[in-house]
Amino acid sequence: MPKEEITNDIIEENKEVKEPLVSDEDSSESKEKKSLRVKEAEAVVNIYTSFNNTIVHVTDMSGKTISKITGGMVTKHGRLKANPTIAMFIAKRIAENIKDTGIKSLYVRIRAKTGNPAPGPGANAIIRSLTRDGFKILNILETTRNPRGGPKKKGGRRGRRP
Repeated sequence: MPKEEITNDIIEENKEVKEPLVSDEDSSESKEKKSLRVKEAEAVVNIYTSFNNTIVHVTDMSGKTISKITGGMVTKHGRLKANPTIAMFIAKRIAENIKDTGIKSLYVRIRAKTGNPAPGPGANAIIRSLTRDGFKILNILETTRNPRGGPKKKGGRRGRRP
């Protein structure tokens, strides 16, 4: 037999042997398994609250920004930026942006201005609003920085006088 006939016979045999590797029943089962395997995504919510403003920055677990909203983006009045009511509006906007990405659970990191004993008034309102919107809070961490000496505070030797 010449080579051409051998190769043609092999090609014809391969054409006959080709069958679908997965039957219709198997493919429907695999689709169901895939839908069950969908993992709930997690994100980190960084809340910075001072007594003048509230900033919420949502990142994924690697640190890429998903959404960032501040008090100034929600209200025109400067005196209301650190208000719990404005914090609720910030949380609503954050929830709208996050739901599109499929995130269900959150790690919360609260930070106040360096040296302040407590965070501003908006932190608790944001967490409450996010839980009402159906997000699962996995962890709340307070990451306020503490001064340890550092440069001399302004005010002179006798301090700031009225």
